[in-house]
Amino acid sequence: MSELKNDRLLRALLRESVDVTPVWMMRQAGRYLPEYRATRERAGSFLNLCKSPELACEVTMQPLARFPLDAAILFSDILTVPDAMGLGLYFEEGEGPRFANPVRTEADIRALGIPDPESDLGYVMEAVRVIRRELDGRVPLIGFSGSPWTLATYMVEGGGTKNFARSKGMMFDRPDLMHDMLGKVSDAVTAYLNAQVAAGAQALMIFDTWGGVLTPRDYREFSLEYMARIVSGLVRERESRRVPIILFTKGAGPWLEVMADAGADALGVDWTVDLADARRFTGGKVALQGNMDPCMLYASPERIRAEVGRILDSYGDGPGHVFNLGHGIHPNIPPEHAGVFVDAVHELSRPFHAA
Repeated sequence: MSELKNDRLLRALLRESVDVTPVWMMRQAGRYLPEYRATRERAGSFLNLCKSPELACEVTMQPLARFPLDAAILFSDILTVPDAMGLGLYFEEGEGPRFANPVRTEADIRALGIPDPESDLGYVMEAVRVIRRELDGRVPLIGFSGSPWTLATYMVEGGGTKNFARSKGMMFDRPDLMHDMLGKVSDAVTAYLNAQVAAGAQALMIFDTWGGVLTPRDYREFSLEYMARIVSGLVRERESRRVPIILFTKGAGPWLEVMADAGADALGVDWTVDLADARRFTGGKVALQGNMDPCMLYASPERIRAEVGRILDSYGDGPGHVFNLGHGIHPNIPPEHAGVFVDAVHELSRPFHAA
């Protein structure tokens, strides 16, 4: 594969020196871009877009054509793994993802199989290969998965939820069943992420969108424990370079200290905690990724630049910071505001790396 021309992201995730702070955006390939909307319309549906390696590559590359981003992230969906486990993923207009076969009973959990990444999720692996080819070493490619707990909530609820009644109900009433399911999902995610690395992913991120809805005790037992298990089973070197691992739990400010001991190279941080505090909590054990509120991108360019400067000041001097939003970019953000954000990170961060 082509030699990597811009390795800022990989270096920053390993807390190595860089010239400027690298930046990318969660959901950077998304509906805020008119070209993405056009490609999705051609695909006919979101799921068709995910399952076409060529179209997934097309939308992955679109934000790189607009902005000087320091990474590409695979275009896919976290729910492809439970879909391959037999749950039957589909999308309802205005309702989001749904599963035809939710997991509700002990028999349902016993019936869950571990998908083979190449045969059952081959369209994802082919997308990784096509994207790496098209990137031609321009920037690294990030692969990803949802966390076991986050995937389990969708699997038990049968789709999105506001109160987590069924998934928390199983966790509280039959923790043995929840642990059995989380163990199987962990094995599936480990195999899935390792296959992405074999196909060409150069960094990995685990999205724990719903870990923040748990108590501290339950977070450690039902979310963090399984992410740590996955991290321990991942391939950590490929193409003579380390493959950095990022863990991101939305709303995990109080738990960053324990997350820093989970074995990952970096932690994602949302906007509810200052990076100065996050850096103190984690004691230099990991790099930090974040953490601008995506709503800031609705503000004026001047306000966006000021906020970028404030966050850079909060992190302070030295390596170990990857700039990102605290969660995914919204569909209604003006693309030019995203460009202001990316340019401001590169321009304003240079003095923080002068030493």
